[in-house]
Amino acid sequence: MENYFNYFTEIEEHFQKRRGNLIILSPLDWALMEVWKDAGIPLEAVYRGIDVTFDKWERRRRRTRKINGLGFCAQEVLASAEELKDAAVGAHTPKKQCGGLDLATVTAFLRQNAEELAQAELPEAAAAVAREATATLHDLANGIEHGAAPPMEDLERRLTVVEEKLIAALLASTPDDDLFRVRSEADRDLAPYRSKMTAPQIDQLHKQYVQKRLLEQHRVPRLSLFYM
Repeated sequence: MENYFNYFTEIEEHFQKRRGNLIILSPLDWALMEVWKDAGIPLEAVYRGIDVTFDKWERRRRRTRKINGLGFCAQEVLASAEELKDAAVGAHTPKKQCGGLDLATVTAFLRQNAEELAQAELPEAAAAVAREATATLHDLANGIEHGAAPPMEDLERRLTVVEEKLIAALLASTPDDDLFRVRSEADRDLAPYRSKMTAPQIDQLHKQYVQKRLLEQHRVPRLSLFYM
């Protein structure tokens, strides 16, 4: 893969290919991909985990339950990640996979997100943070256009900081009843997968799920380069 920041799209396409149709991934699926990305799980491990899950399912005589989400593949993905780690410690280096990133595409991505942030309807506390974030995105885009592009890893860290501030502001300004509803929704959607993951994994997935839903509800774009 030339561009490591295609992480989410690559996983989505591989899962759909193995399932045999263009199923729409759920917020839980996207949150799970974020957990894998944050944990540094390479695409090869995710591919293997998905393939092993479907291979086992296809060998069953009775296929009473379809694989409708990435959560069904979670155990095999983690097992594959451990196998790759044992086979070649340190072999996976995301930095080497960033070389194919097109700066014009990055600049357009930053400006598009700045425009969407400027148009988002947010509570005042979150709106103030969004205005600051919009200015930061434009500054970063201007820097790239004028030949002062930072290393992509540093740019990704900047974007992560900006997004974390936005999420914190949204959490602080969202009414308790709305947060309760989103958390209840997360608990319900996570229920089928609790036996397949460890408690820390479930907690992280729950957190990512809630954050994703809040951003979607307020139409706040994802700023990470992984969403290009």
